[in-house]
Amino acid sequence: MKKAACILLITISNCIYAQDALIQEKAAFAQHKLMMICQRLYHSKTNLSDIEKQKINSELVNQFEELLNEPNSFNYSFDSLKTEMAILTSPDNTFRIINWNVPMNDETQEYFGFIQEKYTQIIKKGLFKKEKSEIMQVYPLIDKSSEIKNPDNAVTDNKKWLGALYNKIILKKTKSKTYYTLLAWDGNDKFSRKKIIDVLTFDENGSPRFGAAIFNMKKKFPKRVIFEYSATCNMSLKYSNKKDSIIFDHLSPTSPQLEGQFQYYCSDMSYDGFGFKKGKWNYGEDLNATNEKDEKDKLYHDPHDRSQSKDQSNQYKDPNKKKKKGKGN
Repeated sequence: MKKAACILLITISNCIYAQDALIQEKAAFAQHKLMMICQRLYHSKTNLSDIEKQKINSELVNQFEELLNEPNSFNYSFDSLKTEMAILTSPDNTFRIINWNVPMNDETQEYFGFIQEKYTQIIKKGLFKKEKSEIMQVYPLIDKSSEIKNPDNAVTDNKKWLGALYNKIILKKTKSKTYYTLLAWDGNDKFSRKKIIDVLTFDENGSPRFGAAIFNMKKKFPKRVIFEYSATCNMSLKYSNKKDSIIFDHLSPTSPQLEGQFQYYCSDMSYDGFGFKKGKWNYGEDLNATNEKDEKDKLYHDPHDRSQSKDQSNQYKDPNKKKKKGKGN
């Protein structure tokens, strides 16, 4: 009896190993095929026309869509493709974003990508038996940037997407909602670049939504934050794990008379930021982001350190909160 049980266990183990090996082999083949398309798109020895780029990119889109709908494809790492595009998995491992840009010959950009979401479906198999099945849901990202009016305040879906190249997903939860804050870069055009702080949520059907009313700035409550600056300058936009904050360069025009003409904006060597508190990204300005221990440290204390008189972690205050008037006022 024991011998039969051992043989059965070995047989099952061998089947699982063979299945995993087959999945990895299929993933490697698919990755190689995608990499060959990327080589043609990004590393051609001849100058491609925009039409040629779009044709090659259509192959890339079609190959990805077919692949990402396959069972177990969420486990494909696509490591070799990470030098050519952004591949980001959410901190809770429930979805990932795969997206890339295609530079046009006039120095504008076109953006493409997918959100691949996985969830577990429970299927009843009789009165007491249940079976779990992993389901893939794939949402193509359709760049409609030119059609989105007032992008700072627009809430859109994957079919009307504000195209950009993502580099970070920040998970924040409230009692009623889960927010995925996205940091992104947009090459825009020959004159200016953009950095974007966007927000991704999923509705009750699991469909993605971009933009959310969780930004609290001075007399402004945008659905996303867009920074535009000169193509000749650089701008830093990063998430600090230690400070639990989004820190970024403050942008100013290179001369006062150029105010509002963002192709002439550059970093003025000061820093601003957002800290998440009470379900909002609250704005803070003039932060010293260069030193390890600086004035910002007064804003961020260990929330578990009870030696403090009160929990002072991430104290970005509501910039629109009215001060209470004293009795003498």
